[in-house]
Order: sequence, then C-alpha cells, then structure tokens
Amino acid sequence: MSTEATVIGGGVIGLTCALELARSGHDVTVLTADPIADTTSAVAAAIWFPYEAAPADAVLRWSAESATVFAVLTSDPSAGVTLRTGTVLERSAAPDRWWIPAVTGHRVIPGEELPSGVTSGVRCEVPVIDMGRYLPWLARRCEAAGVRVIRRRVDDLTQVTGELIVVAAGLRSAALTGDAPLIPLRGQVVRVANPGLTDWLIDDDNPDGMTYVVPRFEDVVCGGTAELGSVDTAVDLDTERAILERCYALVPELRDAPVLSRGVGLRPTRPSVRLEALPGARRIICCYGHGGAGVTLSWGCAREVAALAGEA
Repeated sequence: MSTEATVIGGGVIGLTCALELARSGHDVTVLTADPIADTTSAVAAAIWFPYEAAPADAVLRWSAESATVFAVLTSDPSAGVTLRTGTVLERSAAPDRWWIPAVTGHRVIPGEELPSGVTSGVRCEVPVIDMGRYLPWLARRCEAAGVRVIRRRVDDLTQVTGELIVVAAGLRSAALTGDAPLIPLRGQVVRVANPGLTDWLIDDDNPDGMTYVVPRFEDVVCGGTAELGSVDTAVDLDTERAILERCYALVPELRDAPVLSRGVGLRPTRPSVRLEALPGARRIICCYGHGGAGVTLSWGCAREVAALAGEA
C-alpha cells in the first residue's frame, strides 16, 4: 500500500529506510536536523560488525541481510564498499562468538600466532564501508528514487504531516516517541594515511582500551572509545594519542602515517534495537537504538520497516 511517508533522521538508518520505502512505491520525505555529512553515521569506521546491538537473533538476521547487500554493492565503485579480510582478537578463555552465524566462512587462529595477551582470534572477510563515499552515494540513490531530503529539526511528532512516520533520528528518537532515553556511547576516531594496509583488526577487549584498525581506500580509521553516557563531541587530543599508541602496538606500520582527520560520534544505545509499529490512529514506525551497528544493520532493518509500512 503506497502512502505519503516522512522519515525523521538523515543518517544511514534514515536514508536506507527512505530508499527502501521509495522502492516500495511510497512518496518519501526525509527530515534531518543536520547535514548528512555531519551525522553520527559520517564518523563511523563502518566495518560490518554487530557491535553493541541486541537482541541477538534479530541482529543476526538484519546484519546477515545487510552483508548480502553490501557484497553486491562492491561491484559499484562509487558506493565505497569493499570486502576485506581481518581478525577479531580475543582475550578470553571462552570467547563469545555469537556473531559468527552471520559471517560466511571464518577461521579460528590460536593465541600463539597472535600478539601477547591475545588468547585466540577469528579471521574472516566482511564488508568495509567508506562513509565519505557511501553516504553521498546513498543520498544520490534516494534522490534518484524521488526521495526529498529537507533540513529541518523535529521536536514533536505533531509537527510532522503525512500518513506514515518513521522515527530514525538516532539519540533524539526516544524523546520523539516518549520512549525511555537512549544512552550515548561516545566514540572517538583518528584517520591516518593508508601505508598500504588491506587487513582490518578489532581488539575490543584490549586492557588499555578498545582498539580497531580499519583500512579503507586512502586512509585507515584508528579507534576507539566506548564512553557510555558522554555527550562530549569535541576531539580530545590525549585520547587520540592513546588510541594511536594502541594501534601502533598492534600494527607498527602505522607509526609514521600522517594524521588526515579526526572525529567523534555518539552512538545511540538501548537495551535492544527498537523496530516496531506503534499502535494508534497515526502510523508510526520506530527504527532506532542500533548502538555501534547502525551501518551493519541498516539494510536488514530498512527492509523490515518497508514491510511494516506495507501492512494494512
């Protein structure tokens, strides 16, 4: 059933929902408080990985569906998506590999082949999405599908017209729906010139702080932080130095790579992703609380939103 749909939020979740709704025949408008390039999505390292998102069964389903779409998008150079092999380092005798079912093929590496303090690792190939290329690509796809993107902050759903509203506004979503507050999970990254790396590395349990190295095309995203409750969007240079030292310890080739840019994003965390249609006279669909996995879950969630929108 085609309707006039308004999506609140211009990050990766909002734009992907808008595109899927338009492809399903809806007349779609996106309202975004910030320019697309200034959203939290633009800061993301955007390696496919279901980080800080629940519930596990739905997350696995959404992330596997998204991985399939991203694999197809590798054939379009303008999308900025590549498949890259890398390693998830593990520092526990009983590592939690709940995410493995969403990965096509993996190999467990014994600790003796890995850095000191690492008990084991999982090597696999996953999509890596360069958000500097991907977000403009996604915006162009929306435009080609007839989606209108308007800069406008929404503080109350009564300000929005249309038969269908999709709330995908990141941290601001809970206030719009009267939900329990979302909690920001602050992430800081620094981007350095790529000295020729192709393999990524994730070390979330590093005793000195979560660490990841994600090569893209011209740069490498080095992270990171996971500061629950912090709303500080300013770059902290002491934190940056600590991030780089952790990355240098794991990947010495980065030590002489010049810094190209830096950023901070506030991941919208919730005990579980909220993806549901609300009861009531107006048709409102919630799609928020993706934690650190917005890109990873984007296509699977957007297709579920489109399916809900098509129900009578």
